Amino acid sequence: MNTPPLNPALFHLDEAHLWVMHCAEGPVPRAGMRAVRAFMLKELQPWAMRWEADFLGIPAAVRTEAATLVGGRPEDISLSPTTSSGLVSVAQGYPWHGGDEVLAPLGEFPSNAWPWLALQSRGVSFREVPCWDGHRSGVEAWKSLPPRVDSDPEGRLIAAIGPRTTVLALSWVRFQDGLKLDLQRLAAGCRERGVHLVVDGIQGAGTEPLNLEGVSAFATGGYKGLLAPEGMGFLWTDEAFRQSLSPCGSWLSVEEATDFARPSTDFNRAWLKDGRALEPGGPNLLLASVLLESLRLINEAGIPAIAAHVAQLQVRLLAALEDSSWRPEAARLMALLEAGRLGPILAFHHGGAGPEGLDALLKNGYRHGIFASVREGYLRVAFHGFHTEADADRVAAWLRGASGTAS
Repeated sequence: MNTPPLNPALFHLDEAHLWVMHCAEGPVPRAGMRAVRAFMLKELQPWAMRWEADFLGIPAAVRTEAATLVGGRPEDISLSPTTSSGLVSVAQGYPWHGGDEVLAPLGEFPSNAWPWLALQSRGVSFREVPCWDGHRSGVEAWKSLPPRVDSDPEGRLIAAIGPRTTVLALSWVRFQDGLKLDLQRLAAGCRERGVHLVVDGIQGAGTEPLNLEGVSAFATGGYKGLLAPEGMGFLWTDEAFRQSLSPCGSWLSVEEATDFARPSTDFNRAWLKDGRALEPGGPNLLLASVLLESLRLINEAGIPAIAAHVAQLQVRLLAALEDSSWRPEAARLMALLEAGRLGPILAFHHGGAGPEGLDALLKNGYRHGIFASVREGYLRVAFHGFHTEADADRVAAWLRGASGTAS
């Protein structure tokens, strides 16, 4: 049996609840609860709060761990409550011109659509591109055909870049079908055309190795693969790109903001050049203290080890479905997996079962203590570094025995 890179004993897991949906919300490690308790005890006695270690130290430590996670520098990290808020900082801070265009794959999660759609009053358009033949979204999402190993979403996106395209905004790992996009190929295509690549990274952060070369911005919340509560995440920005963005204008986004030996009402200050210029204000220290523990745990285990472990569990599950009614889907997903096209989500297409069929399947899983999720025509099973081979076998036994499966 392979040893999980994240010790399951570090989480509050039990036999009655097999949670395979960190793609919706990840479990917080026990260390996070201890961090909350320690912090709240200080809040009960505010004289115990330390300016350097707590108010300044916790955010600085999170930026350092986040930088380690993405292979960047702490000064390129901005703390943000959510993926959306990080993308909003980019969308609202960029120096747009009337007629500029944001290009996106068809069917992005709303967090990577509404920040750009909100720019319409400034003359910025938002255009979606189907990523493969038969790809649909919106009210026709359940009619969409699934991606296959010969699909070329990167090629379609690069080819769709036009003379007014300013930003290509996309999800690294797609939330519904689980497809992982090749950021390096996309970054190269954008660079050749003078376009900025902005990435929603929440479905891959914490489980997939990341190379940000050529990327302009990468935003993620902390409550999925980063195994922290909702309400605290981070934004990474390329230094040159960041200098083109307007600062958020918070009181902490200027030089010497926390030096109270200088009058706070002295507004003759320069904006910071690092990621703090894009932070919306004082971070939620309580949630930041929990995210810090989760990032430390993930970084200690190592993203490559977590990714390899997740892939092994995915192979084990798909292999166990080869002689079942799930065989066509298992073969499709195995081909994508072997080609390096999947993140941590195995997204089984409904295959004609429809919303009612997947809903029945999902509820059947709940009765067996298996908690998966359904999004826009796909049953999603997401493994992380704390899952075991026994967990994969249990999911396989459920899918093989459940009625109303896709075929």
